[in-house]
Amino acid sequence: MSTTTQTAKGFEGLQVAAFESRMAGEMARLIEHHGGRPLVAPSMREIPLEENAEALAFGERLLEGSFDVLILLTGVGTRTLVQILETRHPRERIVEAFGKVARVCRGPKPVAALRSLGIDPGIVVPEPNTWVELLAALDAKVPLEGRKVAVQEYGITNFELMQGLRERGAEVTSVPVYRWALPEDVEPLRAALRTIAEGRVQVALFTNANQVDNVMRVARDAGLDQKVRAALGQAVVASVGPVSSQSLREHGIQVDLEPPHPKMGPLVREASVRCHEILEARKRETAAPERHREPRSGAAAPRTTPSASAPVDAAAATAGLAAAGEDRRESLFMKACRREPVPVTPVWLMRQAGRYMREYRRLRARVSFLELCKNPELVTQVTVHAVEKLGVDAAIIFADLLLPVEAMGLGLTYGKGEGPSIDPPVRTMEDVLALREPDVEESLGYLFKAIRQTRAALRPEIPLLGFAGAPFTLASYMIEGAGSASYTRTKSFLYRDPGAWNALMERIARVTTAYLNGQIAAGADAVQIFDSWVGCLGPADYREFVLPHTRRIIEGLRPGTPVIHFGTQTGSLLPMIRETKAKVIGLDWRVDLIEAWDSLGDVAVMGNLDPAVLFGPRDEIRRRVRELLARVGGRPGHIFNLGHGILPHTPLDGVLTLVDAVHSHKRA
Repeated sequence: MSTTTQTAKGFEGLQVAAFESRMAGEMARLIEHHGGRPLVAPSMREIPLEENAEALAFGERLLEGSFDVLILLTGVGTRTLVQILETRHPRERIVEAFGKVARVCRGPKPVAALRSLGIDPGIVVPEPNTWVELLAALDAKVPLEGRKVAVQEYGITNFELMQGLRERGAEVTSVPVYRWALPEDVEPLRAALRTIAEGRVQVALFTNANQVDNVMRVARDAGLDQKVRAALGQAVVASVGPVSSQSLREHGIQVDLEPPHPKMGPLVREASVRCHEILEARKRETAAPERHREPRSGAAAPRTTPSASAPVDAAAATAGLAAAGEDRRESLFMKACRREPVPVTPVWLMRQAGRYMREYRRLRARVSFLELCKNPELVTQVTVHAVEKLGVDAAIIFADLLLPVEAMGLGLTYGKGEGPSIDPPVRTMEDVLALREPDVEESLGYLFKAIRQTRAALRPEIPLLGFAGAPFTLASYMIEGAGSASYTRTKSFLYRDPGAWNALMERIARVTTAYLNGQIAAGADAVQIFDSWVGCLGPADYREFVLPHTRRIIEGLRPGTPVIHFGTQTGSLLPMIRETKAKVIGLDWRVDLIEAWDSLGDVAVMGNLDPAVLFGPRDEIRRRVRELLARVGGRPGHIFNLGHGILPHTPLDGVLTLVDAVHSHKRA
């Protein structure tokens, strides 16, 4: 069916809910124009901060020339900010001060507001005008290191934007101009939510994150939140863009579609075009036998927890554990590790719990990185949250490669940007001999506890991966004292004193073997060995100085446990990496997956989309995923992953798009 025909078809009388306030009338007209029955209930009102001490303080500093960059996020906010400043200063001085800073406008509305004042808008952020495009525009045009940046906010703080600015070295000041509140009369919103809870709404439209928060707040206060979530799970949920989509997912509501442009008109039009096919698919899913039904992409399957006071049947509990273990053994991920055919390609992502997630950054604002790694409850929280939020097919325990280094007696710290520092470094045979060979249960038992707790918290069918750094990567950190671009000290060490090098590698290999076996005993279903830096070596050096030690670890692990070997820039080393006896070889994006797989032979492979692709538009992400999977052609033994970890500023929406694209692909 053509797009023109579908557009003419429209909603065909479906009940369409929306939550606009200022634009309520326009939203109702758009829904009617596309053939829907509008149910528009205002969900918020804007309250200017009339006694805005922060804005007035900002004005004083702006006039003093204390700022280098001014980011304007909304048109009404820009105009209101100027009005507030005019209560203390002449407009001419305000305009002059605006003209002296680098101005960044998030889309056309602040541009229009500045032009009405006779001010050139400066940098204009392109569509879809999200914080991702804003940071990209700054990266291209304004260096932020050491700069003082003011951000005109609206409603709630955009945590991702503020964090991204600070990570680029900016000193950031937020300037709140107005805030959001519930409508003075919430009864129309309550009535709309009752209609939704009764299953009488087929399509729901959301146009910003504050709207989502207010809608769910009123639903909770009315005791309707669970019914509303369940009803929206059967309806079509349309979101205007990534920020509102993220808020919906945080409230446990899955998003079915976003428009090509993040505006109200395209949102209504896209929903009218696609709603019928989505509802039909939902009906087919509901009609399918329960055992074949798949959860919606990104949704966590329901899990029941027995009451603490309920009597425990030991035999039943043992049988339950065995059944759960069998479920995992037959999972997509574990079958792919064994190179068995699967109906859908399994996908998980390196660093799938990390800085690109808002919840992780909020947690890290309270605890240091090492404190997080050593707290089993928090490790479980971030590990499980990533799986449930993304809908991936495997979890990987949240930890750090270098934890065994600390257990071996070296100091480990993380500075700005979480870069590791090791002190004292290992530079001589005496330094090697001074290293401890720890009791891993005693020194690293916190991780084993985290694995046990995470295994209990995960859905039974989701495999859990443990991991460790490979001997070369750990040794290079120990010798360099930090990361390195050239690994000159490391290479010098192995060339100058091969005996000391092999002694160091043997010691690391013994500790790593015990460490990984401890993870397996605690509940890890598979393990990955990261050799992040081994690509700096040539083939001859790898064979002589690295291969025997990595192979010794893999040979020493509990039989039957799938082992993934992953390294970067290892194209020339792949034939020898195959000799490590790892059953799965991870490939980075610098190699052609099919050519590399053909050269490796009878192993499974993991990879290998370029992590930077996730910064692209959804259609491009989907295209790249389809292209890679089409080339694989359903060949057994492929696990989809990135060619390295998720990058810190990656949009969550890009990650969700990738996972959905993999799961939607029909294997040959």
